[in-house]
Amino acid sequence: MNIISNILSVKNTQSSCALIPFITAGFPDTDMTINTLYALDQSGADIIELGIPYADALADGPIIQHASKVAIDKGVYIDQVLDILQLVTNNLKAPIIVFTYYNPILVRGINKFITEIAYSGAKGLIIPDLPIEETDYIVHLCNIHNLELVLFIAPTSSINRITKILSKSPGCLYLVSSTGVTGTRDNINKDIIKLAKYIKSKTNKLIMLGFGISNINQVNEVSHWNIDGIVIGSAFIKLLSHNEDSMENIKNVESFCSNIKFSISNNKYI
Repeated sequence: MNIISNILSVKNTQSSCALIPFITAGFPDTDMTINTLYALDQSGADIIELGIPYADALADGPIIQHASKVAIDKGVYIDQVLDILQLVTNNLKAPIIVFTYYNPILVRGINKFITEIAYSGAKGLIIPDLPIEETDYIVHLCNIHNLELVLFIAPTSSINRITKILSKSPGCLYLVSSTGVTGTRDNINKDIIKLAKYIKSKTNKLIMLGFGISNINQVNEVSHWNIDGIVIGSAFIKLLSHNEDSMENIKNVESFCSNIKFSISNNKYI
């Protein structure tokens, strides 16, 4: 079992779930990215998603899109993300999942990209716009390099499509909590509980839930569901741009991460 699924599995046996922060590489700059990765790791993150900046990020809301633009304007792209991975991964307890869109992978070369991120220390890969028809080859390459490909299931996915995704998923799944793009939301779509239960009834594969989860009240709610990991992105990125004092922003990230971790640890699902 890959390290990503293994962490989620351990949490499942404890009737709990993993905390999975997301940040965009290079926002607000590479030094802050490195410091933030260390801060998240030390503040309770079980797994960390690191997004490669991309100008046409269709699944991302305005907060993450802005972070990508800032990073790209500063020259941060795949090579710089590889440098960051090589620098930090051996010093982190939490494994890193690389989050990127399919086009940058195609442009670089699928085999080259997967080989590079694995060599640099990544343990997982998420491609939100990966066509289901092209999944098998990506899974094959990821297996060679001990990477776990995490496939997406959306609330709008048909039963037929969900069945195909479950059959192709090598380990864990990313369940999108609501329609639309990433970002902070006031409420979580309760219908997602039914979808999560359906998926659990059809497979023993583990589920991480993301898109729109941004505060402790929402985490308290989701923690009572049979979910194996909670992904939080926009809320962390907002903290990194809160003011001009970078060290203060890091402290805010640490505090928020620690509070979320405490909430998860004290709200086990039934």
